[in-house]
Amino acid sequence: MSPAPAGAAEDLPRSNPEAVIYQRLREHLGYLRLPDAAAALPGVLDAARAASLSPTATLERLLAVEVEATEARRLASLTRFACLPAAYTLADFDYSAQPGVDQALIRDLATLRFLDEAANILFIGPPGVGKTMLAIGLARAAVQAGHRVYFTTAEDLAARCARAAREGRANTCLRFFAGPRLLVIDEFGYRRLDEAANTTLFQVISRRYLKGSVIITSHAGIGTWAERFADPMTAAVLLR
Repeated sequence: MSPAPAGAAEDLPRSNPEAVIYQRLREHLGYLRLPDAAAALPGVLDAARAASLSPTATLERLLAVEVEATEARRLASLTRFACLPAAYTLADFDYSAQPGVDQALIRDLATLRFLDEAANILFIGPPGVGKTMLAIGLARAAVQAGHRVYFTTAEDLAARCARAAREGRANTCLRFFAGPRLLVIDEFGYRRLDEAANTTLFQVISRRYLKGSVIITSHAGIGTWAERFADPMTAAVLLR
């Protein structure tokens, strides 16, 4: 038998023990449900060999692929759940067009400290000043920070709870609205709600008290809330 030509050893396929280990590694990644790391494995190993990375650095790079993909899926899930009606961010707000908005205050709210304190935020002003835009911007910032957020209008919230009550699911509906770290209630006071709807809002806000934050947007001044609700107690709960 003639000897193998020089350099032929480099062209031989991976040795059998190495191939077995490689396949086991892919199986381990699949068993642990790390599909993105499994898909990236060949490329990561090639890059590690080319850059002479240590085993620790190679493992970190491989797991970083899975972490990044997992975070992307989690963010996508939180974004879908939030039901934000527009793609606004706080960076989109034009303070020059609304000089009455306290930019320093918005920057402070953007730190999301209010979530740690379960504090509520009221955006009150006439239509067109950007209340909803700011509320969406803060909600999106909270989503991107990994918090569960839900956006609704006051009218839709009341309607959903009323339907749930008729179907015997009142407590389930209230638990849903009590769950998110941040609940945004838009267009509060846009239409006068009936007594049952007012009671629903009272219950939702009460359940969230000191547990989760609420952002409310309204064109109706605080001084009119008691009259609109025909119940000063309900107005007081919303303002506390």
